[in-house]
Amino acid sequence: MESTLRRTWAEINLDAVSYNYKKIKEKIGADVKFLGVVKADAYGHGSVQVSRLLEKEGADYLAVSSADEALELRVNNIKMPILILGHTPKEQVKSLIDNDITQAVTCKAKAIEYSEEAVKCNGTLKVHIKLDTGMSRLGYICDKGYFDTAVEGICNACNMPGLEAEGIFTHFAVADELDEESDAYTKHQFELFTSVIEAVEAKLDKKFKIRHCANTGAVARFPETYLDMVRPGLLLYGYGEFATAMGLKPVMTMKTTISTIKIYQEGTAIGYGGTYKTDKITRIGVVPYGYADGFLRAFSNKCSLYTKAGPAKLRGKICMDMCMIDITDMPEVDVGSEVEIFGNNNSIDEMAAIAGTIPYELTCAVSKRVPRIYIKDGVITEKELLLRG
Repeated sequence: MESTLRRTWAEINLDAVSYNYKKIKEKIGADVKFLGVVKADAYGHGSVQVSRLLEKEGADYLAVSSADEALELRVNNIKMPILILGHTPKEQVKSLIDNDITQAVTCKAKAIEYSEEAVKCNGTLKVHIKLDTGMSRLGYICDKGYFDTAVEGICNACNMPGLEAEGIFTHFAVADELDEESDAYTKHQFELFTSVIEAVEAKLDKKFKIRHCANTGAVARFPETYLDMVRPGLLLYGYGEFATAMGLKPVMTMKTTISTIKIYQEGTAIGYGGTYKTDKITRIGVVPYGYADGFLRAFSNKCSLYTKAGPAKLRGKICMDMCMIDITDMPEVDVGSEVEIFGNNNSIDEMAAIAGTIPYELTCAVSKRVPRIYIKDGVITEKELLLRG
């Protein structure tokens, strides 16, 4: 479905994705595989479009969160390997096998379920074994007295019928934190990960084809963790301090327009709850961008949006469908004028800091009613609205 409204939209710069991919590849080297994380609709950027581009550029793997996300890529003719990082119900194992999709195995119970289902359908499910080395989320627990149990469990999973254990991986918890304690924790996770692999490979007398653990922070800071494949997320999309240090480019720019302009007298309360009152005659621009579009209410009265005349401060609480900005001293800003929510002129990193969050949350929050406009080689190549047509 394509929107006919020039209301609020997200511009996705596919040239920036290509640029970032190539820069990261330069850093990791030709012998290290590249997995592009495209879960959650590529963090709001468009999983099909980003995956299609990565496939063309020569990336080695994609990662998603669920079977539905993986099948969406297959339906759209993405043929490269796909790893599901999250849970998949056993009833979908046949679909994974039929569509050549790799599944993470996170514990003994999952390994047994997947094995039994694969045998039932006379197929082989490709899997990557997940280790919990300190994230305390998913994976075989292998620290603090669980080492031997983890090694035994992983070996058992690798030997189960119907499963092909292609890879093994873990996830760093604090690789992006810049302090000695976090660095020590990351190094401990890595040492534990490699120790488990060494023990498992010795017991099985065979090697895993793909060992991977390096997320964005590790790619930027710990080259010893690259092993066979890396999994950059934030870096690929050009956000965060590590992306800035590497000269990477932000991929998404959020834009809107001024829909209405109102003039208010001094002492006028603006918006729900009257949390802002004008201190003089004030020219307010109403912008069709609210929390239903992904604009967190935490930004109310705290940030600015960028106009052709410069930053315009947000006034009052953010509403479901709109918000208000102060354009009193901006006579050149009129109805229909374009406003940048975040992008080259209004840093998403700075906005995230204001809200006490991360850039990922802001891009993931962009709702399905916001059209995505894809730009390649400087021209619009595709427009997409995720609302039902």
